[in-house]
Formats: sequence, C-alpha cells, structure tokens
Amino acid sequence: MTNDNLTAELESLVSVDPRYKVEAYLFVINGLEYTLAKLRRSGHVSGRELAEGLRDYARAKFGPTARMVLDHWGIRRTDDFGCMVFNMIDRGILGKTEQDSLDDFRDVYDFDEAFEKGYDWKIERDFGR
Repeated sequence: MTNDNLTAELESLVSVDPRYKVEAYLFVINGLEYTLAKLRRSGHVSGRELAEGLRDYARAKFGPTARMVLDHWGIRRTDDFGCMVFNMIDRGILGKTEQDSLDDFRDVYDFDEAFEKGYDWKIERDFGR
C-alpha cells in the first residue's frame, strides 16, 4: 500500500470512527515498526508487546509531552491502541493471528504511571549560567 493510499484509507476509517485522528493511526503503524526493531523481530507482535512498544515509542518521540499528544489524538488508555489496531485489521491494513484479541490490549499499563509518574523528569536548575 502506498503512502497516499494508506492516508486515504485512514481518512476513510476516521470518517466512520472519529474517536482517533489519522495521526494516531500513523503513530501506531510507526510504533509497530519501532517495536519490531526493538525486539529484533519481523512480522507479528502480541498486543501486550505492541502496547509496551508504543509506550516506549511515545516517550522517545515526544518526551514529557507524550501524554498530551496521545490525548489530543484520542488515545487515553491501552485499550485505545487495541481499538485502532483492530480497526486497521478490519480494513486490511494490518494482519492478525487466530490468537489475537482486543483483550490483549486491555489495561496493559496505566497512562498516569507510564507517562507522568513513571517519567524521568529532569529539570535544569542552571538557566544559562
């Protein structure tokens, strides 16, 4: 699927299910690639592995603003990742195995813990001195 076709397919998906923005779907697709590379694997990852990879990808890409960016796109819990993945499966953008389930994404981690309490905040105290 070309980038233009993918974008058109995602825009069509969002017109039917407007809970998530096109950017959120692109984030999940890019985060899947990030997760596969991190696991040094090609092909399939479990829902839990993908949710954890997306957490790491969001932290790496957006730093301390990750929670705010995800929230802006409609992503507020790991279940949202699952809904987006299964929306893309239904459209033929992603594939799945017989064992894959939406439940694999349910409550994998708490967003407060992952993106706020669990974030290593470092503040520079020496402002330009």
